[in-house]
Amino acid sequence: MNAWFEAAGAAAWGAVGFGGLSRWMDPPARARAERLCPSPTGVFVAAFPYYAGDDPGNLSRYARGEDYHAAVVRRLEQVCTQLRARWPEHIFRPSADSSPIPERAAALCAGLGVLGDNGLVLLDKWGSWVFLGTILTNLTGYPWPEPVPLRRCVHCGACAAACPGGALEADGVRTDRCLSHLTQKKGELTPEEAALLSAHPLIWGCDVCQQVCPYNRAAPVTPLPEFRDDLVPALTLPDVAGQTRRQFLERYPGRAFTWRGPGPLQRNLELKDGE
Repeated sequence: MNAWFEAAGAAAWGAVGFGGLSRWMDPPARARAERLCPSPTGVFVAAFPYYAGDDPGNLSRYARGEDYHAAVVRRLEQVCTQLRARWPEHIFRPSADSSPIPERAAALCAGLGVLGDNGLVLLDKWGSWVFLGTILTNLTGYPWPEPVPLRRCVHCGACAAACPGGALEADGVRTDRCLSHLTQKKGELTPEEAALLSAHPLIWGCDVCQQVCPYNRAAPVTPLPEFRDDLVPALTLPDVAGQTRRQFLERYPGRAFTWRGPGPLQRNLELKDGE
């Protein structure tokens, strides 16, 4: 299988039995997984690098290339084609950030990396600049491994110290102060949220905790063209103002920053114009 995942562009991959992974899932998530794949036995998980350098811009690095939901599933489908040819009687369901499978937990259980204090999975060589995708299956006869013991980062404190919203606490990430979350929030902002967004250099997402992480210090540029080429690093107010959701999607097809429509982006840009 190494050759299949490597040919699909995965920087790393692993597997974990569904029984072990299900301990990270609540009953509704387990029920959804079993509807997608009756009698699931395991999950394959893979990481795809997306770091494309430090060019300036006001969009988070993950959102500058092709929408990872589509790109990662397309690459996982290459693996699934091989799996289905080898085991045609079994089900193989690829997904990327769109299924009940907890992808970070799957990556950690499969031993792909360590858990960072910012909640991200940190891989050797690539750091946290990776997208995760999974393949849920009912494949029998495969030696599904038990989850590996959880490994954690070195706790250097760099991410917590640099977080512009003070969102990283000892017991986890406060989404109400995480700029990645707040930039995507629809509806009215509180005065505190508006102040945080106004001071934030990005209008979509946040890369600060990743930029200061020592695991990311020497990350190479991705070899995957969908995350390296034809990037949209920044938007201006004329790029989004006065557009309907449909017009915006047609102007920027296949981009992760479009899923909320133009509204949050226009609001965030206007906050900066009003400084």
